[in-house]
Amino acid sequence: MLADDFIRRKRASWERLEQLLAQAQSARLQTLSAEEVHELGRLYRQATSDLAVARRDFPQHRVTEFLNGLVGRAHGAIYRDDATTWRRIRDFILVTYPRTWRAALPFTLVACVLFMLPAIIAFVVALRDPTQAGLLFPGAEFIAEQIRNEEEWWLVINEARGGSAALIAGNNILVTIQAFAGGMLFGLLTIYAMILNGLMLGVVAGLSAFYGFSDRLWAFIAAHAAIELSVIFFAGGAGLHLPWAILRPGLLTRGAALRVAAQRAAIIMLGCVPLLVIAGLIEAFISPSHLPVWLKYGVSIGTGVALYSYLFGLGHDPRPAARVDVRS
Repeated sequence: MLADDFIRRKRASWERLEQLLAQAQSARLQTLSAEEVHELGRLYRQATSDLAVARRDFPQHRVTEFLNGLVGRAHGAIYRDDATTWRRIRDFILVTYPRTWRAALPFTLVACVLFMLPAIIAFVVALRDPTQAGLLFPGAEFIAEQIRNEEEWWLVINEARGGSAALIAGNNILVTIQAFAGGMLFGLLTIYAMILNGLMLGVVAGLSAFYGFSDRLWAFIAAHAAIELSVIFFAGGAGLHLPWAILRPGLLTRGAALRVAAQRAAIIMLGCVPLLVIAGLIEAFISPSHLPVWLKYGVSIGTGVALYSYLFGLGHDPRPAARVDVRS
């Protein structure tokens, strides 16, 4: 059986289950009649059976991810139990988040390229001719003046570290949300945010290299860069995921494909929040400090290795995946 035949036969029951879940979402199951509750249970059991078939026959197909999300939402609506809260949190951290992040990795890499390529171009331009930097990034003249005056503007963070940590974390979260929310505008704002932030970093780095300020700049940036830049790429990738689901829904309807993408993006963004808090703490307490530069680079390397070891190392399905030839 091919994936499109499977979807065609089962789609009506999945859509009906989604309707009942949407109806019950506002007030649990109280809004459903006795007949609808019975129907919800029947459709839930059928969906779990369909998910088992999809995992066996189409493990790499998007319909499997769609069914996994549908069954998860149905299970949460039917079996609400506070005692399982900690188990769900544990499963999210150890399984759901790293697995979802790996599924969205191609979009994260695209976001990384959209950031790094303009950064490299801006760095070369600013290094060769600082007067041209303003053509790429507005306000470059003011940045150049600060660098020429050897102003270490980040040192003011040391004046109130606790408050600065909250401010930095809040600002980083805002930037990340903007990169993600741009996906709702068909990805255009996400692309703009990636390019603009890349140009800013490239201009600052290029001007610093031209005026001999790089050592002090990178001594500040190094400690928090690994986590902060990674999360910006994650958020950009999550934003790009949404328009791609509309353009390329595969064998799902565009609505179903968009729901799968939105669920994956929401999971990625939820995991970004604590990472940005960690980055904010590092940026407030370690980055502007007078600790040895080698120690700051060590913090960056250590946090980067820990983050990507977690993302690539956890959440793997211990069962061997079946190899089947289906169209995705």
